[in-house]
Amino acid sequence: MSTIDFIKMHGLGNDFVVIDARRAAFPLDEARAHAIADRKTGIGCDQLIIIEAPQRKDADIFMRIHNADGGEVEACGNATRCVAALLMGETGSDRIAIETGAGLLEARPATGGRITVDMGKAGLDWRDIPLANAQDTLHVDLALGPLADPVCTNIGNPHATFFVADAADIDLATLGPQLEHDTLFPERTNVGIAQLLSPGRVRLRVWERGVGITRACGTGACAALVAASRRGLTGRTAEIVLDGGALEITWRADGHVLMTGPVATSFHGSFDPAQLA
Repeated sequence: MSTIDFIKMHGLGNDFVVIDARRAAFPLDEARAHAIADRKTGIGCDQLIIIEAPQRKDADIFMRIHNADGGEVEACGNATRCVAALLMGETGSDRIAIETGAGLLEARPATGGRITVDMGKAGLDWRDIPLANAQDTLHVDLALGPLADPVCTNIGNPHATFFVADAADIDLATLGPQLEHDTLFPERTNVGIAQLLSPGRVRLRVWERGVGITRACGTGACAALVAASRRGLTGRTAEIVLDGGALEITWRADGHVLMTGPVATSFHGSFDPAQLA
């Protein structure tokens, strides 16, 4: 195989290696994805994104997502914005339909060079998350150390959002992996630590399933807003302040969640897959 071109992009520091495989397939398994994502011996990223030809007629592309541990996942909000920005620049269109494992996501340009993505309907039932047993997802029976009583939400992937007085006080590096692998979550979970700053602002730190602590998590921000709104802490729109910056999230009356935020390109490059096998 010849060298493979890629683009390194990020959304608020949540970084991606993006490979366009629409014209030539890129053979990929968990081991190769993990090798590419490795920050010491590979290119380094939170997620590896493969752009493929769409499987649906109403989609522009199919976006395949692998976390840093190599596992394939259904959704990534920040990556969706990045890929949408690439396609808008390529096609000149102001509407991009991206097919993912979580369904069809529509993206449009927003003010200030930002991108808005309709992340679809938030899943609120315990089966949607999924949880191992029937529970009220607004008050889930789960506690570890100082964390308790999370709200669970599915935004194309599972999230458990814990509300705390001070997000900075939580040892997320220790608690995150334990909660990710708790038996309550058959497909593991992303862990959000949320602090209400005001009725219109929420501070959020995220441990991402299969990645670890990241500077931003788009689906985590969506889950935090839905959780805060369900608890009556915010309205249906709020600014979610992550380590890498802020996202504007709206939970519409029809259940769809809109995420608006910036995208950035770090650099273009190429690599020899044989060196990362």
